[in-house]
Amino acid sequence: MSGVTLSNVIKRYGDVQVIHGVDLGIEDGEFCVFVGPSGCGKSTLLRMVAGLEETTDGKINIGSRDVTRLDPAERGVAMVFQTYALYPHMTVEENMGFGLKMNGHPASEIKAKVAEASKILKLDEYLKRKPAALSGGQRQRVAIGRAIVRGPEVFLFDEPLSNLDAELRVEMRVEIARLHKEIGATMIYVTHDQVEAMTLADKIVVLRLGNIEQVGAPLDLYRDPDNRFVAGFIGSPAMNFMAGRVQGGAVEVAGLGRTVTPQVTLPGEGTAVTVGIRPEHVTIDPSGDSHSVDLTEALGGVSYAYLTSDTGERMIVEERGDIRSKEGDRVGLRFDDARIYLFDSATEARIR
Repeated sequence: MSGVTLSNVIKRYGDVQVIHGVDLGIEDGEFCVFVGPSGCGKSTLLRMVAGLEETTDGKINIGSRDVTRLDPAERGVAMVFQTYALYPHMTVEENMGFGLKMNGHPASEIKAKVAEASKILKLDEYLKRKPAALSGGQRQRVAIGRAIVRGPEVFLFDEPLSNLDAELRVEMRVEIARLHKEIGATMIYVTHDQVEAMTLADKIVVLRLGNIEQVGAPLDLYRDPDNRFVAGFIGSPAMNFMAGRVQGGAVEVAGLGRTVTPQVTLPGEGTAVTVGIRPEHVTIDPSGDSHSVDLTEALGGVSYAYLTSDTGERMIVEERGDIRSKEGDRVGLRFDDARIYLFDSATEARIR
């Protein structure tokens, strides 16, 4: 197995630049997840590592090898696609071994590697079936098995679970996490799903408009975002944001009708700032009267209340316990000032 290093990697389509000088190191055996909104460049970057997209400038190394100009087959990678890409006329066993067969491997070796992969993925009883006789989750396991038999240095996953229903997504997340622990391979995984990123990754790379916004462990990004974009993108439901202004050694928040005192070094008097706080760090005060409850989502052990202030500011609050808000209630809010994040309104950078 090998790590992956991207050095000042650039991608242009004609005059349009979509990847802007990306520098990134992925350690040997690490599970790295690329996340970001649609159009941020995450799939393009993955395809550049795979060799399916040409790298305009910069360098890509897998282990000690410069693979920037190598064909996909020479890079030592295997890719699992969103659409499974299975041959419908072949059995599971034939699909998994097809790549090795095309590369001239002996039938005995192919059979042994397919058997090993099918055992890991619990596919033994399906080996003689064709894809049409499989569920979506089973097809995706076959696609992963086809990658395993090749023995790649790096596994690449391009939104592999997006076609599955909610229950299958959970099952396949567990399968992929177990697979990573079992074989210890370097894996790069693209998704827009917060839960997939937070539960699978050793390292998350947050992308926006072809640039890396922040790299770090899932909980590090959640607890210590560098800017408003990362703070709003990592976490579900998203962080609440409100306009504020520094006044008299505190921050005046119009949407709350009061001031807060974040535990940071405040910028100069009168500076416009953005106040951020996560839904689980806001408490509803039933005796207050500053917000209307527009909607509640009861999810069992937790509920989310969607509120609007009298000045039009929207807020999401996480509630636990038996007593919860109801639509139409008038309530107030209590903040833990130690949990407040502050961002520069002009640059979106975190104020620490």
